Amino acid sequence: MSAELRGHVLLVDDDERFVATLAGALERRGWSTVVAHNAAAALAVARDSLPGAAVVDLRIGRDDGLAVIEALRALGPRMRIIVLTGYASIATAVRAIKLGADDYLAKPVTGSVVADALARGDRAAIEAPPAAPMSPRRLEWEHIQRVLSEHDGNISATARTLNMHRRTLQRKLGKRPTQT
Repeated sequence: MSAELRGHVLLVDDDERFVATLAGALERRGWSTVVAHNAAAALAVARDSLPGAAVVDLRIGRDDGLAVIEALRALGPRMRIIVLTGYASIATAVRAIKLGADDYLAKPVTGSVVADALARGDRAAIEAPPAAPMSPRRLEWEHIQRVLSEHDGNISATARTLNMHRRTLQRKLGKRPTQT
């Protein structure tokens, strides 16, 4: 896709430094960008001038990026939506795709990776699981994320379901997931 044909992209993230860096990287690659730091601002921008694509963080301060995805998809059924997250899990990836995201990228991510994801025309397929099994820590992380998702982010209900003390669960959620 040539620079003249690249369109307007909405960047939604509460990390001002990251989003400014990402905006610069995308603009150097021919994208026109607009930035929003919360869900309300993102939806207002999308209603005013519907972008051709959006890059949405899963956690936007106190706002839920999944709700933003759903609202953006309702506004623009053909909009390309990329989800970014620092806390990637299979459960959130599946939920994001089901709500209308076209791609799901784990942070840290470079501008070129985001630009490549934006340039893809078709919805991204969820990759097949790796041939090597996940480590026990990663399996635990995935299970906790799935149960947390089932309880709509309610830590206390999740802890009760997992038969775990709430503080222990919070400590585990505060750690980044292992890669394998």
